[in-house]
Amino acid sequence: MIEKNIEVIESGYEFLLAFAAQGRPAQTESGPGPHARPTISGMAEAMNSLAESFNGSQVSFEKVIANDCRNAAAALEFILAQEKIGSEMVDNLNASIHVRAVLTDLFLYSEAIAPLDISEPASQAYDATKT
Repeated sequence: MIEKNIEVIESGYEFLLAFAAQGRPAQTESGPGPHARPTISGMAEAMNSLAESFNGSQVSFEKVIANDCRNAAAALEFILAQEKIGSEMVDNLNASIHVRAVLTDLFLYSEAIAPLDISEPASQAYDATKT
């Protein structure tokens, strides 16, 4: 479930970047989309779920993630409480230090629990002992 929540947050952020770039005026969402509200709602749910998952953790960094998720979810929920959502509001949400903290936390956490398998030829690998 943790991996699924991470995916919802990361893919949601990518969607919101594209949405913000469209220059949509603030408006009540209706008709054909794409609309930001469902994505923001899904991200808030995923962040709240991650915060709950890590709530009792003994791992200090998981406690940090839980706290950052609670803070970012508060910003997302604030946007969801607005009647109209436009590109400028979403752009400011994307720039929020709280949202960015969660993304950075999750990139680090994901790499630690499941590193990318990139095989680098030994001849091109950097060796810090040879300077």
